[in-house]
Amino acid sequence: MLTSILLFVVAFLFLFVGIPVAFAFGGAALLVALLSPEASLSILSLLPSRIYGIMSNATLMAMPLFIFMGLVLEKSGMAEKLLRNIGRLFGSIRGGMAIGVVAVGVLLAASTGVVGASVVMMGVIAVPAMLKSGYSPALSSGVVAASGTLGQIIPPSIVLILLGDVMQVSVGDLFAAAIVPSLILVLFYVFFILALAFLKPALAPALKGEEGESLRGVILETLQTSLPPIGLIIIVLGGIFLGVVTPTEAAALGAMGSILLTLFLRSFSLELLRYAAIQTVVFSGMIFAILIGASAFTLVFNDAGGGDLIFDFFSDHLGSPWAFIWVAMGVVFLLGFFIDFIEICFVVVPLFVPLVGHFGIDPIWFAMLLAINLQTSFLTPPFGFALFYLKGAVGDKLKTSAIYQGAVPFILLQLLLLGIMVAFPAVIVY
Repeated sequence: MLTSILLFVVAFLFLFVGIPVAFAFGGAALLVALLSPEASLSILSLLPSRIYGIMSNATLMAMPLFIFMGLVLEKSGMAEKLLRNIGRLFGSIRGGMAIGVVAVGVLLAASTGVVGASVVMMGVIAVPAMLKSGYSPALSSGVVAASGTLGQIIPPSIVLILLGDVMQVSVGDLFAAAIVPSLILVLFYVFFILALAFLKPALAPALKGEEGESLRGVILETLQTSLPPIGLIIIVLGGIFLGVVTPTEAAALGAMGSILLTLFLRSFSLELLRYAAIQTVVFSGMIFAILIGASAFTLVFNDAGGGDLIFDFFSDHLGSPWAFIWVAMGVVFLLGFFIDFIEICFVVVPLFVPLVGHFGIDPIWFAMLLAINLQTSFLTPPFGFALFYLKGAVGDKLKTSAIYQGAVPFILLQLLLLGIMVAFPAVIVY
């Protein structure tokens, strides 16, 4: 028991002193295995086979391909044109520009799924325009940060791919199960913006259209910029839902489709290809390095009896599946304040998997609860990554306090959705 606790304490100490995540968890495993009598260093001899299994995992192959697809679309300028045109389309109603940001967030989530790129791009373009139009700094920052994180739940989501692998469930089923909760969350965002604009018009004023600009012209331009990525989304996700292709094959199709799309729109360049390839390797390498470190951590943790300890605690002392669900959700939510979703997926979620089977809980439903919960980790201070991305994008245009304040209502909306999904499991359809 003491070794299991010590393992987490050492890992968190390494994180807080600035050691990269992969080395923090891997280093903690090595150090504790060397010093503790309850764990054996020989258990790490299983690590090479674990690494081989990770690298040959067909499900995880979808992740870098979807990342590449998203980076190509982001670098090509399609997302920027989309944001500007949708902002013009909705801007004439109170709160319309914020609703336009949500709409763009949905399209970017379904076509890119890269939270950092979405938040930075929308932060650079939308925030200055919203502030200039009289929008509240808190609302401007909150809607951009929250809309940018929609890629964590809207397919093809990296979180869902990782959860599918960790929980050994179909990624295609997870993608299908995410559709209804995603729509509900987007509607929550829109209704919140409309209600705020109605109650406090000064916080989200309507914009005056440009002189000589026709509504028909704006609609045509918006359709022209939105139809190509929407077409690619339909091909990729439609193939998965119809069972024509696996998620990994769909990811390859999306990566190739994004290149063909840039060629068709005459925005392809070798610089674009180089940027997307390098960033895909960097981001994927980071995730796989964390997974290897987490594998070492899990081996030592289980060797020290930590897995059995957690299983016995939940099964004996918290005999109710509902108690397990609420405690598990509470733990994941609190951890989201301090560590990234990747570490939670690879270190914490595997501890819950045996209990999901023990209590007879639908693993798809539980995975969706985790996905919504993990999405909040991007918005919860002090280490919400979407907040960091936004602050880096806007610089001194927004105070950190305004960014934190703007994120709070959207965190509450995500928690409301989580509560609805727990109370009404039929929301999850797959």
